[in-house]
Amino acid sequence: MQIEPFIAYIGSVRRYSPRTIQRYREVLQSFAQQCGGVIDTVSIRNYEVWLLDVKKEQPRSVNQQLSILSAYCKYLVRTGELASNPVRLVTRPKTPKNIPVFYRDEALEAYFRNTEADAGPDSLELLLALPATDKTAKELYTRRLHRLIISLLSGTGIRRSELIGLEQSSFDTARRTLLVRGKGDKMREIPLISSLCEEISLYLSAADAFLTGSQAPSLLRTPSGKRLYPVYVDRVVKQGLGATQGITGRKSPHVLRHSLASSLLDAGADLNAIKELLGHSSLAATQVYTHSSVERLRKVYENAHPRAKNEGNHGD
Repeated sequence: MQIEPFIAYIGSVRRYSPRTIQRYREVLQSFAQQCGGVIDTVSIRNYEVWLLDVKKEQPRSVNQQLSILSAYCKYLVRTGELASNPVRLVTRPKTPKNIPVFYRDEALEAYFRNTEADAGPDSLELLLALPATDKTAKELYTRRLHRLIISLLSGTGIRRSELIGLEQSSFDTARRTLLVRGKGDKMREIPLISSLCEEISLYLSAADAFLTGSQAPSLLRTPSGKRLYPVYVDRVVKQGLGATQGITGRKSPHVLRHSLASSLLDAGADLNAIKELLGHSSLAATQVYTHSSVERLRKVYENAHPRAKNEGNHGD
């Protein structure tokens, strides 16, 4: 069972992210170790049973691993090493549909009200008056950076990896847009509201003053001048939202993405437009957010349904 040629293929041709490539390698190595490298329907079924009964993995995780094995088998079919894809004959475990978690608009607004001074011109003016080595300057820069991380995640719905990958050239201040490199290296342009454009511009001024020795092209940089990394972003979101009253449950970049999609849908945005904004490859991935449109649908129903409009007028 030759894994590395496939790993090289998904890295160079499919342009998968390093994190995704590592996941594929781990799954394929696990399968090879458990099944002795034999690739057929029986071995794949045995592997599925082992994952569920011995490893006690959740159906969603098992399905993900079967999808990885299926992608590997399709590659082997194309290279002539397999006649057909044996994963297609394996019945997959059913997974419950998870309703996306999201934050309410008023809770997020509380966070932005509480941190408004961190993103404003007054704190920038104070930072510019201080030497870059001053502890207060570092604190002012860090607060501004953390606020912008949450502003971008909340205001654009981009993924954590997309946020980390933003370059300074990604931001077009004249057109008020953000150019984002998504999954599979697909590029999409996201419109920005005026307040977010201003916040980015003020941050760049702060970065130019504080990170005097940094030449990194990345849009967002840590106080040491380096590009953001996943743990840093997760920590910022967890700490920032955790300190805000009214925001409960899991605090992660992806929940901010869910929250924007839910808010846009509730406001009447077209599902296809949300799909393009989020960079989904299919409409099915976007439709999970329709749960949040129940209240909007109820209002439309009550305003449009002839019997609902006449309620309370019986006998008049």
